Amino acid sequence: MTTIIGLVAAFCTTISFLPQAIKTIQTKDTSGISLSMYSLFTFGTILWFTYGIMSNSVPVYLANGITLILALIILIYKVRYK
Repeated sequence: MTTIIGLVAAFCTTISFLPQAIKTIQTKDTSGISLSMYSLFTFGTILWFTYGIMSNSVPVYLANGITLILALIILIYKVRYK
């Protein structure tokens, strides 16, 4: 039951990044996104992903792996289309 709750929570928080990533890819508009915030967020996500792998926690590494990809896309667009 704990893993199921973790997976549902991971799904909810991870999927919340999808609309921003899609909008950023479509419009290339990152003017409302803070570079420092997204840089720090992406670094934190890398650490959570690493923690999930090291602790063998599927919900943690799965959610943060997907979130990391989405956050990196947004961060790359922020730097590229300044």
